[in-house]
Amino acid sequence: MVGSSLEQLTQAQDDTLPPITLRWHAFELRPAGAPPLPAEYRERIEASRPQLYATARERYQREMNPGPFGIDSRPALVGEKYAEAMGCGAVFHDAVMHAYWADARDISDRNVLADLAEAVGMTRGDFLAALDDPVYDDRVQADVETARRYGLNGVPALIFDNKYLVSGAQPADVLRQVVARIMQENDNGG
Repeated sequence: MVGSSLEQLTQAQDDTLPPITLRWHAFELRPAGAPPLPAEYRERIEASRPQLYATARERYQREMNPGPFGIDSRPALVGEKYAEAMGCGAVFHDAVMHAYWADARDISDRNVLADLAEAVGMTRGDFLAALDDPVYDDRVQADVETARRYGLNGVPALIFDNKYLVSGAQPADVLRQVVARIMQENDNGG
């Protein structure tokens, strides 16, 4: 959903905004070893899904068909770090997001991830080996620690210019306002 606003912001033909550089960072909602979600909390999440789907449809023109709930996202995050190193991080990120949120695929499944990696031009065997490489896992962990330093405990969360936090799914106009404010501050020596 937020991807839609980000796409609108980065693809807008607006001469008043500078080019936007978007960098995705890893964040785990349910890290391995986390205690199970209380049943009543999970029920609230499930009960709120119809409203979430309606908002996605109405505000962002996106249909949602998410994959399994509560999966281990770490393999996908590690895979994205490898994809970044191979020069195809953004396209792999988009493929994983689409696989999970539109195609209801299980992105904790290494074979699903390897299929996506192949589809965007990576070698399956090298990709699968990278999922076990501590170098890429360490990069995920560094992102997780950065999020903690910012005090983040949920997604989506956008940080502009390393100082402005925008939480939650926001329309493109809100994101444009943040960029405009940063530009104004920079013009004023801020």
